[in-house]
Amino acid sequence: MIILKEYRLKIIIPLSLLFLNSSFFNPVFKSSYGNFSSDNLVYSVSSKKHDLSANIIYLKRDFNGFKELLAFKESRGRYLCVNKFGFIGKYQFSLGTLNMFKVRNGKKFLNDPELQEKVFLLNVQRNKWILRKDIKWFKGSTINGSLITESGILAAAHLSGPGNVKKYLRGNGKDNFKDAFGTSISFYMDYFKNYDLSFVKEVRNPRI
Repeated sequence: MIILKEYRLKIIIPLSLLFLNSSFFNPVFKSSYGNFSSDNLVYSVSSKKHDLSANIIYLKRDFNGFKELLAFKESRGRYLCVNKFGFIGKYQFSLGTLNMFKVRNGKKFLNDPELQEKVFLLNVQRNKWILRKDIKWFKGSTINGSLITESGILAAAHLSGPGNVKKYLRGNGKDNFKDAFGTSISFYMDYFKNYDLSFVKEVRNPRI
């Protein structure tokens, strides 16, 4: 009997310790703290010189992912953003571009997110029509070390206008336009490549 009691105690005590340990219930905590390492943790607090690629890893590679990544690059996604050169809104349009779509009230445009989204789509449709031949000719080729894709071409058109994109493609990357902040066509071509924009139709004169 004494031997049996000792045997039961030897079983009960380790089991009690096991139940007191939270890792028994939650497999997430199976690793011991002694083996914990911070080597692979990512410091996610934003800085002035932010790395865009570290912030957009969960976007799908479709039209929505494309436009939200572009918006983040242009204005960090802020509808009320106005830069020092007079470009306005989430997608940083010039007043000249807005005039093409009969939008002449900049203040109203800034305060109308729905209108901003409509104008963005119309502008992509227009650029896709203007660049339809170049997309067909150059898609899949490599210029300045970057794969040329439809989405990269249309992103670059947003940056520099479709005319400058034509020069870049047809000149094999020699005319690498840069905006006032130093962002180049080649950067946008590479950064926005491989998004599926088949949803977007080619429209010669899109209207709101």
